[in-house]
Amino acid sequence: MARFDLSLSELELYRPEVAEPEDFDAFWERTLDEARAFPSEPVVERVASPLTQVEAYDLTFTGFAGQPVRAWLLLPSGTTAPLPAVIEYLGYGGGRGLPHEKLEWAASGYAHLIMDTRGQGSGWGTGGDTPDPAGTGPSSPGFMTRGIQSPDDYYYRRVYTDAVRLVDAARTLPQIDPDRIVVTGVSQGGGIAVAVAGLVDGLVGVLPDVPFLQHFERAVGLTDAFPYQEIVTYLSVHRDAVEQTYRTLSYFDGVSFARRASAPALFSTALHDQTCPPSTVFATRNHWATDAAIEVYPFNEHEGGQGHQWVKQAAWLADRLSTIGATSA
Repeated sequence: MARFDLSLSELELYRPEVAEPEDFDAFWERTLDEARAFPSEPVVERVASPLTQVEAYDLTFTGFAGQPVRAWLLLPSGTTAPLPAVIEYLGYGGGRGLPHEKLEWAASGYAHLIMDTRGQGSGWGTGGDTPDPAGTGPSSPGFMTRGIQSPDDYYYRRVYTDAVRLVDAARTLPQIDPDRIVVTGVSQGGGIAVAVAGLVDGLVGVLPDVPFLQHFERAVGLTDAFPYQEIVTYLSVHRDAVEQTYRTLSYFDGVSFARRASAPALFSTALHDQTCPPSTVFATRNHWATDAAIEVYPFNEHEGGQGHQWVKQAAWLADRLSTIGATSA
């Protein structure tokens, strides 16, 4: 796929005005207050596994509306002291899979939590375990337009709330240092990490890899790729719903969360990526409220840097934690 977006020099300067509702902060404060009113003690159970160097635990925590959400907790074997933790959110359509499929963070000395995405887990990988019991109005196939008639009913209100509540739950676990938590994810997972960064204080870092769910209006108008095309499909049928659709999406746009981020970030983007166009990623990075670096892969599509990016993330995080340690000392 040929390049189709702005040039790299233009991307570095791309900082568009993105619509934000006046009650954005009040909406999310109310949403999280409601979620935190439910009992929240996580349930952690050891999982039988052939792994010898990593311990695997099935974690169930309280998400949106008090609903149970599943996650994996992976720890280096023999962990006795609280560890820095990496919380990972997943790409569109995938579930948490099996615990032996993601070992790099635990093998590097971190606690690693992998959140199941409610209602997903049947598009790729080895499955998910968390239902989404909420109903929905008319929608196009997929998740992008579920409940889009109202911000209160929109699918990603539930997902973002789950993601924040996993940070809350992680901070209560004895194996995790509550002051050394980083959030990460690829594609949809990167977009969820961006939202969490705007809703949660005290993170040490954010690692959004080719993030989805950024600058909706530009993405929908720029790319023919799904999942953004789900919104196009919906609006091609519901011709009078354009204003309400974009109003709902404005409560979930990564650019608005970027303006509220308090932790430094390392982004990535790929210049041939039609799934998450680079200008939408740069829009969020360039609005980030604190330090935000970005790795650019000039000749890749949505796969981005893959294992190369993880090596850069690991080095960035190690440096970040050493800086924090030196400062606190």
